[in-house]
Order: sequence, then C-alpha cells, then structure tokens
Amino acid sequence: MPVHNADIARIFEEIADILEIEGDNPFRIRAYRNAARSMGGFGRDLGELVRSGEDLTRLPSIGKDLAAKIEEIVATGECAALKRLRRQVPAAVTELLDIPGLGPKRVRALYHELDIHSREQLARACRTGAVRSLPGFGAKTEQRILQAIEGAASETRRYKRAVAEQYAEGLLAWLRQGEGVERVSVAGSYRRARDTVGDLDILVVARDGAAATSHFLAYDEIGDVVSHGGTRSTVYLKSGIQVDLRVVEAAAFGAALHYFTGSKAHNIAVRRLGQRRGLKINEYGVYRGKRRVAGRTEEDVYAAVDLPWIAPELRENAGEIEAARQGALPQLIERADLRGDLHCHTRASDGHDGLREMAEAAREAGLEYLAVTDHTQHLRVAHGLDSSRLLRQMDEIDSLNEALEGIVLLKGAEVDIYEDGALDLPGDVLARLDVVIGAVHSRFDLPRAQQTRRVLRALDSPHLHILAHPGGRLIGEREPMDLDMPRVLRRAREQGVALELNASPDRLDLSDVYCRMARDEGVRIAINSDAHGTGQFSNLRFGVEQARRGWLERGDVLNTRTLKQLRRLLRR
Repeated sequence: MPVHNADIARIFEEIADILEIEGDNPFRIRAYRNAARSMGGFGRDLGELVRSGEDLTRLPSIGKDLAAKIEEIVATGECAALKRLRRQVPAAVTELLDIPGLGPKRVRALYHELDIHSREQLARACRTGAVRSLPGFGAKTEQRILQAIEGAASETRRYKRAVAEQYAEGLLAWLRQGEGVERVSVAGSYRRARDTVGDLDILVVARDGAAATSHFLAYDEIGDVVSHGGTRSTVYLKSGIQVDLRVVEAAAFGAALHYFTGSKAHNIAVRRLGQRRGLKINEYGVYRGKRRVAGRTEEDVYAAVDLPWIAPELRENAGEIEAARQGALPQLIERADLRGDLHCHTRASDGHDGLREMAEAAREAGLEYLAVTDHTQHLRVAHGLDSSRLLRQMDEIDSLNEALEGIVLLKGAEVDIYEDGALDLPGDVLARLDVVIGAVHSRFDLPRAQQTRRVLRALDSPHLHILAHPGGRLIGEREPMDLDMPRVLRRAREQGVALELNASPDRLDLSDVYCRMARDEGVRIAINSDAHGTGQFSNLRFGVEQARRGWLERGDVLNTRTLKQLRRLLRR
C-alpha cells in the first residue's frame, strides 16, 4: 500500500501528542512536531526517496532515528514506536484532541487530574462544573468544550486541501490505468479548490463500466466498501476519506461534471436559467422535452443557457452568473503569473535551510526574486533575529546576490506586532529592509475592538509593506482572530500596505471572501509560500487556488510584478 507524506506526518504528530499527554521530554516532543510539520508540507514523495535510497537525514528536521522510522513506515505502513505508545494511553484519550480548544497539555490535565478517558466522560464533567476547577480552564472554556462536543456529532470530518490532494492524485492515477477507461475527473469541493474537503467525488467514462468499477474496488488504499454497483460505488479509504465513484457515459460527462462539481446553489441558479428557456438540466444532460440537446462538455451546458464557461473556483452563486451574463468574469490569476515570493524563512530563525539553498530552490520553482523574512526577536520560540543578527544577515544577502544567477534575494523580516500595535524592531533598522511584513503571533484572543486597534496601528507604520496571514488562523486548530476586516482593508488601502494570502496549506489566510473584499477595496494581495524549507515553494499553487476563489486577477497580486516594478511599489 502506498504511503503518502500526510500518513508519515500524521504518525509523527500522534507520537508527539501521546508523548506530551504522558509528560515526556519537551525536546523529544518538539522533534516529532517539527518533523511532522516538515514532512506534511514537503514537496517530494518520501516513499520515492526511500525507494531510491536517498539519505533522509539531509531532509529538514530529520535525524537518524526519525529517518529510520520513515523507512519503516514506507516499508510496512506502520510504526512500532507508535504502537507501543498507543498501549500506554487509551485510544479515546487521544481522540479528545479532535475537540476544538483541546491541545495535548489540556488533555493531559483532563486525563491525569480528572481521569477522563472519553468524550462522554468529558461532557459529564463539563455539565457538573468539574472541568472549570482545573488550572487554565475556567467556566467559559468549559462551556466551549461542551458546545464543541455536542456539535461534533453533526459535523462531517474535513481534510486540508493538501492532504486530500495526496490521496486524490494517487487514486486518479490508479483509475486511469483501468482497461477501457477513457476519462477520469475529480469533482465536488475538491475541484472548486475549497481549503478543506469533506469527501472525493470521482467521475469515470469507460467502455466497460463494470470493469472500471472492479478496478476501482481493487485499489489497495480502500479500507471499507459501503456500496458498489454497475455505475456507482462508495468507499472509505484507509485514511478515512470517503470516495464516491460514478461511471457516466461520454455523452453526459460534461453535465455530470458540472452537476457534481457544484456548488448546490450555483447549480440551482443554472437550472433556473434553463427552465426559463424550456430546458431541463441534470447530471445526465440538458434536455428539451425528452431529447438531450447538450451535456458532452461543460461548455455545452453553459452555452445552452447563453453563458460562457465559468471556472470551478467561482461556482458559489456569489455573483459569477451575473458577471458571466455581462461578460465581466475575471481573468483569474494562474501560478505562472507569480514572479516572486515575499515570505520565507531560513535556518537563521525557524527554517531548515540556508540562504543559498532557499535561493536556488526558489529559482528552480520558476521565481525571479525571493524575500528572506526570518522572524524577529520577540518570537523567541522561533529563534527570532535581533537588530545585530538581522544586519549581519543583510550583509550576507548582499554578498550572495553578487554570486547568484537567475534569482535575486530581497532583504526582509517577519516582524512581530505587539499587543499595542508597535513593531518588534527599531525604525532605523526596518528602514534598511526591502520588505517588512508584520504578523500577529500572540494574544489571538483579544476582543474585536482591541485586536482591530492593534492591527490598525501596525498598518500606520511607515515601514510596513505587507500584513502577514491577517486572520492568524490555523485550519482545524485555531480560529481566525476577531477583526473588523472592512476597517483593516480600508486602512491598508489608505496606507498602501498589501495583505498576504499565505499559501501554507495549514493557513490559506486570507479567506476567499476577504480576498474578494480586498480586490473590491483596491488592496493588493501578496501570495506567499511562507516556506520554511526548500521543498515548500510548491505550496504557492494552493495560494493561487485560494486567490482564484477570491476572484483575483494578475493585476491584483503584488508579486506578479517584475522586480523593478515591485521595488517601485515598495517605495510607497
């Protein structure tokens, strides 16, 4: 069975969780977490590296012990060390980590102080007020935990887009190998490039539907088969992702692809346009009476209602149909439009590679310039740079630029925004940088008014160029800060500050909604990788997908400019 990078990252993350619940050595826990983060976002397939005999200890955050574990996981699909740890802690205890607001430290307190082993026990403890008695909890936290438990039953598990991609692409490759398979496509929220995916909808055109279904069911990553038939099957992969396979005829492929891509609201709006023209539109085609008049391609479906083809990322019934009718659909940005990346880290702070390695990797990714933006002194956990270290790095960048070809390094920093909105380094130091990006890394829980004042003051700094990951969210781990985003966008426009769309699949921050608001407000967006290693520039594609969902065009994005044009804009 193939092992994906996400599988390895998940195993390392679970090991770190159990070690932290058990109160193990913090350095050992951090080693596993760093490895999980690094492997989850690594741009090459770890299984292929193992099979080709490459030295895994050259990878970021991987020593001999972790390299051996990766080789074991690739070879067997399992990790003996994790099996041993699972025997020490009941499985239901680690499942408590899935509850929003509960990290390993809090789960450890619940487990060791209140002997809580399950969600049911935790819910009872919340209802009796026992949880609030623990240090670091309180009545509000207790209530939020109870609400999360009660609401979880109605929620479908969702997967980060980058994780879903690893499983989807492997499955698509397998299906294309099936005898008589002519076309394969993934639909649903995955095709619309949502930042999280609940399940995978796969469409297949094949000369023999039964043979295609049998080939699908032989995929070795399938865990449970829910149902199967001649044209439709539902399974769960061993990773937990549900997959729905539908075999459709070629003459209806476009109609089916449109229907199952969604969104539901978009489809309803298109069907209503069809009804006004005496047409019936469903997954089998476009019909006038009993005669199918279109459906082979999506373009045919849209043409039947006098619309041009609409990109899947826009299909949310959020004005795209009216824009299509008026000939005003945006010419959406593409990955090839990006000329540079304005946010990355080296080993000077919490990155894994040096200046030259990052520059060469960026050049290989097709970029012309790269801003080095290591963390600053306030973020001690990331070994942030103080003024003297940053000035030395600036000299190193100047020297390296004389030797580099095909790529230019820009001098920058990711500067912490204090609780009062001040920036982390003196103005005379910031003034010497090409790119200053400001970021909130603490007190995400401030009230809306206070958090907004904090960010507005930072935007007023004459040295700030970009507001990094403005919502501060981590998908599935931390909700966005409570900000008055319209006020933030207006101030950013007034001060000429760009907002970042952080392309890390753990963040994808700005949201698509705020991307569109920024576009309408005239605020430029910087699509940045936030790369912490050479393998993470490939994450830029996730940022571009999010930008497309936000209706962004090439001109809306700061780092589509040439270096000369960029420097002119940064000198605002």
